[in-house]
Amino acid sequence: MALADRTYMREDPRGRRWSPTIVILVINVAVFFMEFANGGRSHRTFMEYGAVSLEGLKRGFVWQLLTYQFLHGGLPHLVLNSMALYFFGRPMELMLGQRAFLKLYLLSGLAGGIFQVALGLISPQFSGPMVGASSGICGLIAAFALLSPDSVIYLFFVLPVRARYFLPLMIVLSTVLLFVPGNTNIAHGAHLGGTLFGVVYLRWFVIAAYFAEIWRRIRGSRAARPIVKVRFPGNSWKREKTARAEELPSADFISREVDPILEKISAHGIHSLTERERRILEAARARMDKM
Repeated sequence: MALADRTYMREDPRGRRWSPTIVILVINVAVFFMEFANGGRSHRTFMEYGAVSLEGLKRGFVWQLLTYQFLHGGLPHLVLNSMALYFFGRPMELMLGQRAFLKLYLLSGLAGGIFQVALGLISPQFSGPMVGASSGICGLIAAFALLSPDSVIYLFFVLPVRARYFLPLMIVLSTVLLFVPGNTNIAHGAHLGGTLFGVVYLRWFVIAAYFAEIWRRIRGSRAARPIVKVRFPGNSWKREKTARAEELPSADFISREVDPILEKISAHGIHSLTERERRILEAARARMDKM
């Protein structure tokens, strides 16, 4: 079963009233029509003030690090990015929740823009104006590959590749293409920056924060209500010894079962968990929902 189908990685659909992925897609399409509404004249204006570039940032146009993510160089550029955003954005909303998804997408775009501009300080070939949602999408793909490594991603919409192999392939390919001479009009530095940020963000922030909240709420609920253990005569010691992890009192459940799993996630990633460990986290999420 894919990780996206696990209950502890899904949002309650009753709480979702809008999709940030769809909102971003609508904004991208609307901005595209405004960008080309007056032909080359409007396009040049949007590029000058909205596309991110080393020259623009030197002029103080810091907003370009955000606005460039909603601009596109042409209809094929918009269509390809829209397809990728939809296919990876919708699953990531379910896995991370809407707020974490938006942070991941926008901050990956920001990181990609900064990385590309920083390369412009080294070589003029990276300093030109840049537009597109690719950096944010690369961050989404990186997070998706870490959370659901056994899922299949179709390279160029044709070649099936496991997500666990697709991610290092992205990183290596983007790095190699940085050193290939020629003007391809593709911001490989931005792609690499967005991808690396997606990895860092997921490993250091999302997973740690998510399960830390589970830990805090379960333990906190018991802090105000001390556990009273009562031992009954007979063979109760056997029942206590053979009880499932999910039936342990919350404090014992945390210390004996959940804490080691959180440490394992921090060290090796969520994809390293066994089936039993995933079931324990599902039980922890169920307890949190009842509080």
